[in-house]
Amino acid sequence: MREIEGRSSTPGWLDKVRRLYDSDEPDAVRFRYRLVAFDLAAIVFIVVTSFMPRAPWIKIVDIALGALMLADFLARHTSGHQRWRDLAKPSSWADVVAILSFLAPIAGEGAGFMRILRTLRLLHTYQLLSRLRTDSAYFRRHEDVILAATHLCVFIFVMTAIVYETQHYSNPQITNYADALYFTVTALTTTGFGDITLPGTIGRLISVVIMIAGVTLFLRLAGTLFRPGKVRFSCPDCGLQRHEPDAVHCKSCGRVLNIPDDG
Repeated sequence: MREIEGRSSTPGWLDKVRRLYDSDEPDAVRFRYRLVAFDLAAIVFIVVTSFMPRAPWIKIVDIALGALMLADFLARHTSGHQRWRDLAKPSSWADVVAILSFLAPIAGEGAGFMRILRTLRLLHTYQLLSRLRTDSAYFRRHEDVILAATHLCVFIFVMTAIVYETQHYSNPQITNYADALYFTVTALTTTGFGDITLPGTIGRLISVVIMIAGVTLFLRLAGTLFRPGKVRFSCPDCGLQRHEPDAVHCKSCGRVLNIPDDG
């Protein structure tokens, strides 16, 4: 009898967790938005405390945030329908890095900046994108700009962490995160004032990665800002996703479109 009850209770628990992460019910939507707010608050905490001396209360908050992230991670993957496939995704590994950086302060302060990858993962989650498109007219109009800016910010903070962790012990020009951030931005924009440089082969390779990848992301953001705006609407016939806001026909196949607008 106990065995039967144990078997029946587990699916019920899994169904509740799956409903919170996957369903469109109001309480589930609010729960997912709370997760987004939690991630944003964690990022603010990471950035602010990176400029502060390490104190016991910061380590306590680190562990508390890591425990909450671990609970979220286990709940999502335990209730998932394709657990092993989900674990193989890069976003899952980004989560693992984030959790370990919170729970293992000995890994170094710089590793903590990898936690910002959680926001990138959440913004690319289909349910969140769909919900934001439904709930926010501003997001629908500026989705490409928001995602491009997020990519650029993630890259800047990750490279800042790499610069700091590889240089602050041996390079007297890099003494804090502000110095590392300053170098990353000047290298990314190819301004190159020359007051801070990264010596050695490793330093030069890091500079090359920042310049090549950073300029690409920066130009992508600039392109989304200045090119004519388009709307996302799947053509029923050919599947073309992007159209002019006032398009009546699909420019690929000529199908008559009925694109909804905010007016």
